[in-house]
Amino acid sequence: MLSRLSGKEHSVFTGVAIVHCCSRDGRLDTDVSEFYEETRVRFSELSEDLLWEYIDSGEPMDKAGGYGIQALGGMLVEQVHGDFLNVVGFPLNRFCKKLAELYYPSGREDPRPAQSHQGRGGRDEDGGERTQAAGPEEAVSSRTGHSPPPFPTGLLELVDSFKASKALFTACKLKVFDLLKDGAPLKAVDVAGKLGASACGTGRLLDTCVALGFLQKTDRGYSNTETANLHLTSDGAYSLRGLVLHHSDHPWDLSARPESAGRDGVDPHDGALGERTGPPCQASCTHSEETRLGLLRAMHSLAKLTARHVATAFDLSRFSSACDLGGCTGALAHALAREYPRLRVTVFDLPEVLQHVAGFQPDGPRTEQVSFLPGDFFEDSLPEADLYVVSRILRDWPDGKVHELLSRVARACKPGGGLLLVDVAAGPEAEAEAEGLRRRAGGERSAAVYAHLLRRLGFADVRAAGAGVRPLALLGTRGAP
Repeated sequence: MLSRLSGKEHSVFTGVAIVHCCSRDGRLDTDVSEFYEETRVRFSELSEDLLWEYIDSGEPMDKAGGYGIQALGGMLVEQVHGDFLNVVGFPLNRFCKKLAELYYPSGREDPRPAQSHQGRGGRDEDGGERTQAAGPEEAVSSRTGHSPPPFPTGLLELVDSFKASKALFTACKLKVFDLLKDGAPLKAVDVAGKLGASACGTGRLLDTCVALGFLQKTDRGYSNTETANLHLTSDGAYSLRGLVLHHSDHPWDLSARPESAGRDGVDPHDGALGERTGPPCQASCTHSEETRLGLLRAMHSLAKLTARHVATAFDLSRFSSACDLGGCTGALAHALAREYPRLRVTVFDLPEVLQHVAGFQPDGPRTEQVSFLPGDFFEDSLPEADLYVVSRILRDWPDGKVHELLSRVARACKPGGGLLLVDVAAGPEAEAEAEGLRRRAGGERSAAVYAHLLRRLGFADVRAAGAGVRPLALLGTRGAP
């Protein structure tokens, strides 16, 4: 064991569970808080003679990892990154901070049982009265006459949250997940060499990806998790790398300057020449060939993840023809065809998008049910159909554009025809928080907002249903004019 650690870095983990017990209404109530601490330890290159001398001392025999860093084993260690006492056996610093967080939370009641509050003291060994010293918040309160405000944990987490996205963007741009897809795990220095980057910076990036759940780290090095192989490699079965790169290069820039909307009245979704960005598949027309194909692959994979849920959200067997507006590569169209053998589906999208869809078509008996027609659903006449499908494109448009598109669908839809609308679901809190930005720049809308709009446009019997983890589906039937 010691020979395997020689000259290498390894991690020491301690898992801690804090069980808080109290009595409420005569019943025992418990609350469990858990955490773990990791400390990285690097051994020097050790000779066999030195190792045997240490083993013969008897010290390693009851030690995790075969050494005791607090005694003779300390001579084996070259570097320690993290809490030294965690290697000894217990992460005392983290434990004390956790106790302070649990028992002295700012702006909250002390969760300890009532008897622990009585007098904040007790009796010493001689029977005399003993008073505990006041805690930090009590001391502040006694000096100033008021307690400090609650610690803004949520705000500070929000300030820092962009770093996770930037780490993912950087790893995808550098093709880190492609590099670690096959073969044995690689050390940070090996990954850095292949990327032509610094070992220190690469190590930090890889460790961040480990914390985010995209990589796993062992003594042998770094390797992809199943999520990374599936979604973050260039040729993964459901690769979303193109979508990540799109958000890195385009929506990230838009999101980074919302101050222009508030200060100057400039819509951050308007381009430098005043053009409006649309759904990613259509916006990709202005990108390079490689970027466009990567984004189409990502949108295709994303659609495949939810297509069957959408196709089965409602019974659509009464329809014989459908038109998927902005249907991109046809992933949803093919799912509808598989579920409804009588249904013929037309995908209506921009010529620049459809010229690339041939490579995304599946093999099978139902492919003849799906056809592709180039056109602009804002400018050209919509193809005739019993059912119109608008899936996951409305959130990219402001309210005026959404109303314009759905109005065109309402005019084209015959009485008794239907509209299947699919978007990302927004809860009440998200709807309220995003309302100011959404009014001009687009964003998530709730089922109630869409249902109200469809009824105003003449669609009756509007029903809503879930369509997977986040997509929301609504089906409206066109009433008589």
